[in-house]
Amino acid sequence: MAVMWVALALSGVPAKGQSLDAGYVTVQMGTVTPHLEAYGKIEPSATLRISFGESGVVAGLKVQPGENVQAGQELAHLKGPEIRSTILKGEANVRSARARLFRLQKSQSSLRQEPSSDRSEQEAVHRAESAVAQAHMRYENALSHLRAVRQMMILRAPVNGTVLMLYAMDAEGVSAGLPALSLETPFRLRLTAHYDGIYRSAIRPGMKGTFSPVDGSQSIPLRVLAVSTVLGSGGGETVTMVPKGRGSRWIDGEVGKVKWDLPKRMLVAVPTRALILDQGKWWVMVHTPQGDHPQVVVPGPSRGWQTFLKAGLSPGAQVEVENAYLLFHRNISRHYQPPD
Repeated sequence: MAVMWVALALSGVPAKGQSLDAGYVTVQMGTVTPHLEAYGKIEPSATLRISFGESGVVAGLKVQPGENVQAGQELAHLKGPEIRSTILKGEANVRSARARLFRLQKSQSSLRQEPSSDRSEQEAVHRAESAVAQAHMRYENALSHLRAVRQMMILRAPVNGTVLMLYAMDAEGVSAGLPALSLETPFRLRLTAHYDGIYRSAIRPGMKGTFSPVDGSQSIPLRVLAVSTVLGSGGGETVTMVPKGRGSRWIDGEVGKVKWDLPKRMLVAVPTRALILDQGKWWVMVHTPQGDHPQVVVPGPSRGWQTFLKAGLSPGAQVEVENAYLLFHRNISRHYQPPD
């Protein structure tokens, strides 16, 4: 099981009128799509257990055993102090991110109204643009998280089916990932996979992905029907999936690799050869009018000759590419004081 990242749009290319021969590049934001991977097996479909994505108190339970339900139908929702606290925290994060974004946009606007040929003032404009870009990304992430929590408050039928059993009743507390009810579905076969990585909470019903059989045959698009918490020392999640389209080649007993698509992310991209490993940390040499200086960064996914950074650098910064390793150690040696 692993996390794989795929770059959708590459950046970190030289700025207009600038080449790698100058020794440095201006880094930009790029879009990447992280993927979660696990191994799955197609097996006969039994009952499908449906779980809440958050913890709380069951309310508005609208179905009984033996009742037929339609895909997308609301079956119950959550209330109580636990879910209310989660919602309030999410709303506070959105307000804070929005206020920061508006404040930085205002500051950026004032800088743009005073054009200047002074290099330091131009760099201030670039820094403001970078700060706005990062603030906008944080605001969008906060909004996305709040929407996800609100969606997970509601228990919906993922497919048409018949309610077989209720595991929770109105006013009863439930934990995220534990079954609330079970459905009999029309699917003859289903794909199940077990994932116990640190990103397991990111797998949600409705998520899209692919199943690649080990025999090398064509990959099959899929969607997640349900995610259930595995009890016991191993923990993790059991993910139940079905083909996304009709006519898919779905064979009982077949095994293969499952890949789930996570939400896209915006990260700063740098040429991989700009990265320097020293004493267990990764660095880049940042180019400024005052000189070059080392900066700690946290590498993320790589694609071709580029590496996307999780932290440490803002878009618009300039990093040394040519002889970066030599420049780094030359900088270190200037600050080294030999012992007496």
